[in-house]
Amino acid sequence: MKVLIVNTYQKSGGAAVAAGRLLVALNNSGVRTRMLVSEKTDEDINVVGIDDSSNGRHPYRGWLRRWHFMHERLAVLLRLHINRDHLWEIDLGNSGTDITRLPVFKEADVIHLSWVNQGMLSLSVIRKILSSGKPVVWTLHDLWPVSGICHYARGCNKFKNGCRHCPLLPGGGSDSDVSSRVWKKKQEIYSKGSIHFVACSKWLENQAKQSGLTASGSISSIPNPIDINVFHSTDKAVAKAALGIDESKKVVLFVSQRVTDGRKGMEYLATATSMLKESLGEVAENVVVAILGGHSDEVSESLALPSVALGYVEDEERIATIYNAADVFVLPSLEDNLPNTIMEAMACGVPTVGFRVGGIPEMIDHMKNGYVAKTRDAADLAAGLRWALFEADAATVQAEALRKVRINYSQNRVAMKYIEIYNHELALRHYIT
Repeated sequence: MKVLIVNTYQKSGGAAVAAGRLLVALNNSGVRTRMLVSEKTDEDINVVGIDDSSNGRHPYRGWLRRWHFMHERLAVLLRLHINRDHLWEIDLGNSGTDITRLPVFKEADVIHLSWVNQGMLSLSVIRKILSSGKPVVWTLHDLWPVSGICHYARGCNKFKNGCRHCPLLPGGGSDSDVSSRVWKKKQEIYSKGSIHFVACSKWLENQAKQSGLTASGSISSIPNPIDINVFHSTDKAVAKAALGIDESKKVVLFVSQRVTDGRKGMEYLATATSMLKESLGEVAENVVVAILGGHSDEVSESLALPSVALGYVEDEERIATIYNAADVFVLPSLEDNLPNTIMEAMACGVPTVGFRVGGIPEMIDHMKNGYVAKTRDAADLAAGLRWALFEADAATVQAEALRKVRINYSQNRVAMKYIEIYNHELALRHYIT
């Protein structure tokens, strides 16, 4: 069996990280797997860039790939009346490369779509993929595949029976706005083929099952895998020293690809640090907040506690060291699926504090391996940080975090679940034909 995973980016973003880890997990489990991305960024022989072909690099394809990205973004910007507020929250699926012509697509037995937005695949290309006769599995990293144009519903339920009056569009959209048209186009495309959707969390699985776009498809829930050979517990004092942090300090860690993303809840963390400082008194002098991610220097000064801006880091070994330097990881997301960051922190034996949203309560067992705070409640977030830093038994919490990862998120366990789906879809397709 040969599997082709399709994802827009090779390493940038949570979906890319998850897809890359699944690629490794499947190959380690004996399934010949390759990943197709918009642009290859390293020498991994199992990853293929759209610019690559069996006859070498096409002289114009790189330009065409960039055109698809720009065309998609420009189309979104025009729908927003040149307002950039929701520019990255919307995708129209109106531009992308026809991957069905590529050798890597033709040789695959199963096509596994991952995050394919921002000019990677258009809806027309997805139609061709479904028409190819190959089984299609689609991992849901967010809601876009089963909604109109949004990645996260943010409380909107219109995706259930046909999007319209989209709150992300100027003036709240209309009955026949672009969200409605895209939703109907997806409905028509999906009716012509069969897709097995796989949500990364039970929360997203439940959302997807409510969408009118999944009526003819199967839906399962499988978490993302984690490589415990990279993310594992090491000496905390050594890790702190590597970051230039005094080993006597308690470290609160916040991680996001872009820390200024409002969905990640930095404003609540800022408020929580003020409350924590007030409740701890002089003890607060021993607490440091480390911020990992793009634009970290822009938010570090907004925190009441001393902070260290670590910037954007791509090297996983370095990231693992940063997790091991932490005494608690905090992710006050306002909406999230199954964050890789929580999984990475837990694999390093670090307790996590987060809000009761999305798939986060599936990962954190309250007051066992972390603390689940009331949604948008900065005071409870501060209480969770205090519990993890000063009240919980560190050894017990660490053991519970490691146990959770071992049982639920190991590469082998996740790979076996996907292989079951691949075999089922192949057998079903063989039976139909």
